[in-house]
Amino acid sequence: MAEKGIFAGLPWWVKWIALPVLVFVVFGSLIMSVLGFFIGLLFKVLLLVALVSALIFVVKKFTSSSSSRGDW
Repeated sequence: MAEKGIFAGLPWWVKWIALPVLVFVVFGSLIMSVLGFFIGLLFKVLLLVALVSALIFVVKKFTSSSSSRGDW
């Protein structure tokens, strides 16, 4: 593999500290925007599930109470 040849002579701190820091500096804004997109999407999905559940609960509560009374 070419990566093993390139990284073979480097000290450990270059492989495990310097390279990840450089990657984060170069691609940090991209990583954060992708992460923010997925967190926002997860929040919207959870909000949709909560709203649909509340709507189903309210509809079932009103339909069960109205059917037990007969009509309005």
